[in-house]
Amino acid sequence: MTAWVALLRGVNVGGITIKSADLARVFRDLGFDDVRTVLASGNVAFEAAGSRAALKASIERALRDEFSYDAWILLVTAKELKAAIDGFPFDETDATRQPWVIFCVDAETRDELAAASVDADLDPVAPGPGVVYWNPPKGSSTDTPFAKLLAKATYKPRTTNRNLRTLIKILG
Repeated sequence: MTAWVALLRGVNVGGITIKSADLARVFRDLGFDDVRTVLASGNVAFEAAGSRAALKASIERALRDEFSYDAWILLVTAKELKAAIDGFPFDETDATRQPWVIFCVDAETRDELAAASVDADLDPVAPGPGVVYWNPPKGSSTDTPFAKLLAKATYKPRTTNRNLRTLIKILG
């Protein structure tokens, strides 16, 4: 059995509302063990056997069937999540900044986003293991140059982001 974390994109924003209890039930109905949802933003920790591709496909299909939306998840192991947390290169204690981790479906997306950083002081970005780290000033996560790039439609099916503090809670 592998410890996994499913990061759902677009849940409880934009009209797609899923209650944590219902989300956990879907994962338990798939036969997964130790299912635990974290916050109301589409984070599910669980244990399961099987390949990443097979698990991702079955979870997305179950979410589509149960909640009638175009479900998309990014699936990482607990070890991969811990590596992403441990690799955060900025000062996560700086109260003037927001510590974000952007999970990418592939190295090409990660490299493309990491190379797009325009202003390292205002909008610092750095590549990591399967992720891009981003540390914008608090309150500016929708209007910096990197935020505007990340909001483009091309990145919707290729990324999902979480605050570093949320990721720490997911690992428990």
